[in-house]
Amino acid sequence: MNTKYRDLIEQTYEFPQPEFQLDDSELKFHDIPLMALVEKYGSPLKFTYLPKISENINRAKTWFANSIEKINYKGTYNYCYCTKSSHFQHVLNEALKNDIHIETSSAFDINIIESLKKQGKLTDKTFVLCNGFKRAQYVENIGRLINDGHQNCIPILDNYEEIDLLSDVINSNYQVGIRIASEEEPKFEFYTSRLGIGYRNIVPFYEDHIKNNEKVELKMLHFFINTGIRDNAYYWNELLKCLKVYIRLKKVCPTLDSLNIGGGFPIKTSLAFEFDYQYMIDEILNQIQIACEEAGVPVPHIFTEFGSFTVGESGGSIYQVLYQKQQNDREKWNMIDSSFITTLPDTWAINRRFIMLPLNRWNDEYERVLLGGLTCDSDDYYNSEQNINAIYLPKYKREKPLFIGFFNTGAYQESIGGFGGLQHCLIPQPKHVLIDRNENGELTTELFSLQQKAEDFLDILGYEPKDKNKSQNSVSQPQKAETPSKN
Repeated sequence: MNTKYRDLIEQTYEFPQPEFQLDDSELKFHDIPLMALVEKYGSPLKFTYLPKISENINRAKTWFANSIEKINYKGTYNYCYCTKSSHFQHVLNEALKNDIHIETSSAFDINIIESLKKQGKLTDKTFVLCNGFKRAQYVENIGRLINDGHQNCIPILDNYEEIDLLSDVINSNYQVGIRIASEEEPKFEFYTSRLGIGYRNIVPFYEDHIKNNEKVELKMLHFFINTGIRDNAYYWNELLKCLKVYIRLKKVCPTLDSLNIGGGFPIKTSLAFEFDYQYMIDEILNQIQIACEEAGVPVPHIFTEFGSFTVGESGGSIYQVLYQKQQNDREKWNMIDSSFITTLPDTWAINRRFIMLPLNRWNDEYERVLLGGLTCDSDDYYNSEQNINAIYLPKYKREKPLFIGFFNTGAYQESIGGFGGLQHCLIPQPKHVLIDRNENGELTTELFSLQQKAEDFLDILGYEPKDKNKSQNSVSQPQKAETPSKN
């Protein structure tokens, strides 16, 4: 009788998979021995596997290059990283190794851009696409970046007033884009995105405010829908409407030469995940080329803004099951040593599912459980793994510690959860470890941040302010270690 946890997974999914393998009864992620990581750093623990960032960037570049060659597309492709997915320096440093461009969403993003330029990580040739609703500080920072010589900084106009605000602070001629206010899916509570300018208003806006403005040149049209890039009628219908606007605008605006199709590539959230990236890119470029050829206009250069796709699959969170509570005859609660609300906020805020697997005891019998966090909030739980609609884990045994991992959690969770700040019920933020490979392909680890301590919270709350000259909750001397290995 197949009662082992390993049997359950192998019967339910195709397993092992490229990023998940087993070493006897222990899980490896991208060939990282996860239990060795736990033995070295303890739990709870967050980690970022940096090589996965470069891998995904180059996967997308290859797919677009294949499509461009296949249909003889005359435009170029430009990969932009959407910084709001993760602003951390180690993420940007890894991403910028791959000749990419940047998309920003708020004022302080520009300060990050300026810091990276000082370090030589990006140059004036790097496109910086500035999205978002632009308040005074954002406008001022964009103006400063352009005035300092970054001509490839392109503000994407979100409303009618931004062009005048930008012109007041920018000393030279500059380029802009316009964001389309796309229509949302029927299930949404509103019909049109609050971001951008309506379809029917874009050409009149260009003719009234940009066409005769000698200081401003329209270069780009920006298109993005909230659900991301999906092979469904809604996406293709919105793309077609976008292309109609692009063509109408191109016929009256010779400087328009670029179409930004935004982001939204899905990432793997289940072992049963299937998405044909190459097909989608082939079809998108094909639709653009057909529409432009029929209208007699040149095809645009293509920009994308992949955020979650860039960084999401690089991240993971590790917890230990501390205790099991049997609350009734059917429900067993496995209590973890941290909080879902603070460390994986998307699990309760938008009911997001991540890949969840045990790190050890794969050869043990399994049981159905619920997972509970440490806070006293009733929403601090996780109760279903996608595609099997329940959580199954090796049976809880006090004498045999069980560790579990949530994978592909690298996008948004730290910024939404408030990295380095107050956490719900003052549950401390876990350690964070960076994992890389050296020139020989050997794994290396670096402790990026320590677990929060009581004095960190007391300082923030004003009880016991500590020395402001010391960086809060940081490691002054990053600790590098050799490849994790079993003792």
